[in-house]
Amino acid sequence: MIMKKIKILIVLLTLFNLGVNAQNEIDALRYSNITFGGSARYLGLSGACGALGADFSTLSTNPAGLGVFRSSEFSFSPSIYTSKTSSTFLEKTSGDIKYNFNFGDIGFISSGKLKKSYDETIGWKYVNFGFGVNRLANFNNRYLIEGNNLQSSLITDYLARAKGKSIDDLNPFDTQLAYDAYLINPIDSLGNYSSAVPVNGGVKQSKSITTSGSMNEIVISLAGNYNDQFYIGGTIGFPIIRYYEQSTYREVDIDTISTFKSLSLNEDISTVGSGVNFKLGMIFKPVKFIRIGAAVHTPTFFTLKDNYSRTLSSEFDDGKSYLSNSPNGKFDYELNTPMRLIGSIGFIIGEFGLISADYEFIDYSEARLRSNNYKFFDENDAIQSNYRSQSNIRVGAEVRLEPITLRGGYAIYGSPYNTGVNDGKKTSMSFGIGIREKEYFMDVAYVYSKASENYYLYSPLLVKPVANTLTSNNIMLTLGFKF
Repeated sequence: MIMKKIKILIVLLTLFNLGVNAQNEIDALRYSNITFGGSARYLGLSGACGALGADFSTLSTNPAGLGVFRSSEFSFSPSIYTSKTSSTFLEKTSGDIKYNFNFGDIGFISSGKLKKSYDETIGWKYVNFGFGVNRLANFNNRYLIEGNNLQSSLITDYLARAKGKSIDDLNPFDTQLAYDAYLINPIDSLGNYSSAVPVNGGVKQSKSITTSGSMNEIVISLAGNYNDQFYIGGTIGFPIIRYYEQSTYREVDIDTISTFKSLSLNEDISTVGSGVNFKLGMIFKPVKFIRIGAAVHTPTFFTLKDNYSRTLSSEFDDGKSYLSNSPNGKFDYELNTPMRLIGSIGFIIGEFGLISADYEFIDYSEARLRSNNYKFFDENDAIQSNYRSQSNIRVGAEVRLEPITLRGGYAIYGSPYNTGVNDGKKTSMSFGIGIREKEYFMDVAYVYSKASENYYLYSPLLVKPVANTLTSNNIMLTLGFKF
């Protein structure tokens, strides 16, 4: 039982390693673990709009909010996003920053009145249509990691992977590269190898990682308003993924190795693809000042394509150097993300303002990778063993001081991981201000987010974790026009 727990912990720890080959449980989590995004009003309330509606962003969360609109409008939301990562490795802390300009949403709402007089009593009063794009995830980040390692080397890991294998059976993306660069060398015909770097290291290790891209969702929505008391709506979503990762890992002798001077491993990974999902939601007003919302999101069915390659170079004290290139890896596969359940409540405080809250449930262990060419048994087993269900809570408040509206919110995203590692929670705090007139509106929001993770340069059996603290700042402006 103890050994089984240790084995599960080791597998789970490796989930935090960003620099691995594609098509694995890390990809499943990356594209399933989305947070709130969209308009400045939505961000200002930390996404707690499920029971409120009348905002384009709700088309990707609770499409019943579309039914609350009483006029047509067009809006767009430019945003400036900055991310910063502080990495502590072997008692040394390094950091890096990345800036990104994007659009949180661009959308059009068409509101159709069904009755000649709005004061007519019972019945359906509005049928509204919405179309546009919401941003669900931002993958822009930079990492910088440095530290002197006197316990192991990347080649220590490669040496273990190569053990028992013939030269023809070495992996073209790691051990074959090390062999071609003279970093591991066969010593017999039984699959035993020697290493150009001592197994106890004695090297300065560094790694820089740059990630970019996003997940944007094209939404087509329809919603109705029954007697200003019940709203129902549905969305067909078409999320589009663009993810790119470039990294450079280096080891340099710190005057402890007689022949080895340095090595450098460059890696490029890209993922592109699209998917489809369906969202159904409702909002009910039992009394004038209370709104109750609920929404269900089906799994998203993604079709993805990965491209990846590696280059490993080595340099020795005698002046010789070697360069080895991997093949250009390509792979097509499918990903089914978990379904989501959202419950919401809002309290309308007369003309003064409102308080709202959302509760979201998602079970990350239900994600699945699929392909006609590969069965993903190990990867899907890792998803089921190492991920779990979690709850996300978002709360927001709005104060109306005509003609200005002030907003604030707070969100907590629970850990997707089982116990035994860094809990992986994320928190966000937001503030906003807006002006709404008869023919136009303008909102500004600021969101500060913080999360932490453990990251391993290679096998966690050989190297201590890098403790990453990730923070981001998002400033967004939404401009909208009513007609």
